[in-house]
Amino acid sequence: MTRLNIPYGRAICYSGFRDGQSPETGIFPSYEEVREDLLLLQGHWKYLRLYDCDLHAETVLEVIEKEGLEFKVMLGVYIVAEVSNHNCPWGGIYPEEELIANRTLNEKNTGKLIEMANRYPDVVFSLSAGNEAAVDWTDHLVPVERIMEYVSMIKAGANQPVTFCDNYAPWLDKLEPLVNLVDFISIHTYPVWEYKNINEGLRFTQQNYYDVANRYPHKPVLITEAGWATKSNGRGIEPNNVSERLQQIYYKQLVQWSDEQNIITFVFEAFDEQWKGSPEPLEPEKHWGLFKTDRKPKLVMQELFS
Repeated sequence: MTRLNIPYGRAICYSGFRDGQSPETGIFPSYEEVREDLLLLQGHWKYLRLYDCDLHAETVLEVIEKEGLEFKVMLGVYIVAEVSNHNCPWGGIYPEEELIANRTLNEKNTGKLIEMANRYPDVVFSLSAGNEAAVDWTDHLVPVERIMEYVSMIKAGANQPVTFCDNYAPWLDKLEPLVNLVDFISIHTYPVWEYKNINEGLRFTQQNYYDVANRYPHKPVLITEAGWATKSNGRGIEPNNVSERLQQIYYKQLVQWSDEQNIITFVFEAFDEQWKGSPEPLEPEKHWGLFKTDRKPKLVMQELFS
């Protein structure tokens, strides 16, 4: 058991958008496509992380319940920008009327998260009040005070433990006011985005984890994203620092350490997603999956799925 009284198990981030599908176009995976994915993942991962309470999440929860699958889900709400962020390299500046509308939308979607959590109490084991909305470079910046309001709103409306998912760095300073409010801390750690090579990868992740865990010894810490990309266009990640072989090495090290220390670690991510990032084919955001978009296993999974 972890200190959160959640049994230890292997965990993975799941977003099932296939080629030609995306939340932006409103084309979502079907029931059968989600069922195919979950049957592939079942038996290898106990916990799934979902990012938003959209139609995709609805389908995933429905499939798990109707098919009697053994997954437990961390369900999140995706909160969008409530203030502009001049530190975002790819554009985080919005007109005030859009930011005002976003605040209303975030409140509405947080209410939907609560409703879904109460509808699937046996499937949803924890709730996240947002994703990467506090880190310095985000394009959907939300003030810490507002994140605290959303956490309080969720805790008042649902029974599951509540967290907020973000990069490890803001947990060391600006998110400190949130620590006593959440039931556990959720950090993201990406060595390859921070120019670490494979020999430094696991050590960097361990440092990120223990920097946060040692700062708040009274609060459980989970890793809700950690992974290694397999391709890059050279923007932000050196192309020679990513490959299927390097992903395999980091994954094996990460899982072994997580198993030994009983640290629930959500590997990012199950499947490649072509809709993400820029249109460039080698855009790193498209290439974090343990499986390709056609569901064929990458090198890291070929022993399990030969």
